[in-house]
Amino acid sequence: MKFIRILVLFLLVTGVSFAGDFVEYGYDGKTYEGYYAKVKDSSPLIFMVHDWDGITDYELKRADMLNDLGYSVFVIDMFGKGVKPVTVDEKRALTGALYKDRKRMRGILYTAYDKAVSLKANVKNSIGMGYCFGGTVILEFARSGADLKAFVPFHGGLATPEGQDYSNVKGQILVFHGSADTAVKIEDFANLVKELEANHVKHEMITYSGAPHAFTVFGSDRYREDADKKSWKRFTEFLQEVF
Repeated sequence: MKFIRILVLFLLVTGVSFAGDFVEYGYDGKTYEGYYAKVKDSSPLIFMVHDWDGITDYELKRADMLNDLGYSVFVIDMFGKGVKPVTVDEKRALTGALYKDRKRMRGILYTAYDKAVSLKANVKNSIGMGYCFGGTVILEFARSGADLKAFVPFHGGLATPEGQDYSNVKGQILVFHGSADTAVKIEDFANLVKELEANHVKHEMITYSGAPHAFTVFGSDRYREDADKKSWKRFTEFLQEVF
């Protein structure tokens, strides 16, 4: 298993090529650059939202893993073409601006959705997923009433913004959370359970002991192999159930 971790990290840091293409779309005068990795036009589609680093080799590797399972993937860029935050302050500024402007967040998501439509991606048979910041964004997509079959945040923010609720959700929700996550309170996890149940949203929510925030990120000091493998296994099973 140690060899596999080293191999994956090597592939990520050496810039190995991936099968998809970068695609541009515009919102409110700004150009965004997503990534589309197609298996076939008819393949089920997974919308993926990046974490606060922007689109990196991590998302491309996950897209490649999903391609191998027969799913096309559209990675949605939320920051803008060429925007690659490096410092924590830069990342906080970019994500914070979108947290404060939910209308813009939704606008970018739906523009990316329309781009996928123009590429003849199978949006009628699709789900959304995201990591950390991306998980938070995917739940925003769910609350907006997006017509996707499911929404899956991995270690994402779970608190519901003031004035929002889950009454318009069309798909089911699957949450993966680390019990040792100090960035996202377990109270937010519990409150989300109550909200989903109250709004009759079909859901499944799983926590992993000892797993901190960002527990799926290969090569990082937060990576937890057991939680990553278990969550990925359940996620792939869930995809088969949904599609």
